[in-house]
Amino acid sequence: MAAAAHGGDYLRRFVAETEWYNAVVLSAVAPGDWWRGLPHPVQSWMRNCVGGYLLYFISGFLWCFVIYYWKRHAYIPKDAIPTNEAMKKQIVVASKAMPFYCALPTLSEYMIESGWTQCYFNISEVGFSMYLCYMAMYLIFVEFGIYWMHRELHDIKPLYKYLHATHHIYNKENTLSPFAGLAFHPLDGILQAIPHVFALFLFPTHFRTHIALLFLEAVWTTNIHDCIHGKIWPVMGAGYHTIHHTTYRHNYGHYTIWMDWMFSTLREPEDILKKD
Repeated sequence: MAAAAHGGDYLRRFVAETEWYNAVVLSAVAPGDWWRGLPHPVQSWMRNCVGGYLLYFISGFLWCFVIYYWKRHAYIPKDAIPTNEAMKKQIVVASKAMPFYCALPTLSEYMIESGWTQCYFNISEVGFSMYLCYMAMYLIFVEFGIYWMHRELHDIKPLYKYLHATHHIYNKENTLSPFAGLAFHPLDGILQAIPHVFALFLFPTHFRTHIALLFLEAVWTTNIHDCIHGKIWPVMGAGYHTIHHTTYRHNYGHYTIWMDWMFSTLREPEDILKKD
């Protein structure tokens, strides 16, 4: 049932929640109280930008420290380590795109607060078993949506040329790094994340879980661009995604390999090793 059916008092709970997020984040990073006079969606966008940059840089730098310095050569051959210059370029691309990316969670919050979606506030409203069922449907839809959005960004030539090619300049192991995970044309990044927003209109979705999943995308994309094959079935880890960056025609999936298996685009990392 849409949140709007509960009335204004119910919707006010979503607004109060995001107002609290804004107050916690913006009071910590912005001097003074000048931001309190800004419209609520602008405050939310600013807070999302802060969160996006923090997640991107913290996850990126920590993971680079582990795999390139602390455990140097334990996971990645010496000739597969990207140069500092390559990582700097990825950081510049992602940093320029971040304010645009953060418009998407801001828009989803606005639609939720307006009662246009199927979002609910507390898990207790549906029960834990139904929460898990709805979340499974949400994640399956998102996996399906991202697979086909990603695939069409390759198959439709103008979309590839003007949008997705920005990300695919990183096409060898020594040009991929955790920082490449968000190095997209802004519209490309938004299109690939938009199934998260479409799902809100189709499935009852827990508000905090939705927000968490949107921002965990930054952590997930860091992971799948580190070129380390984790060998955890059926996870679409970096071993699979590295193949995508080198063949361009395989492994379009996001969290799992299931969509690629269903639509015959899966290529196993072991197949590459056998070929070599």
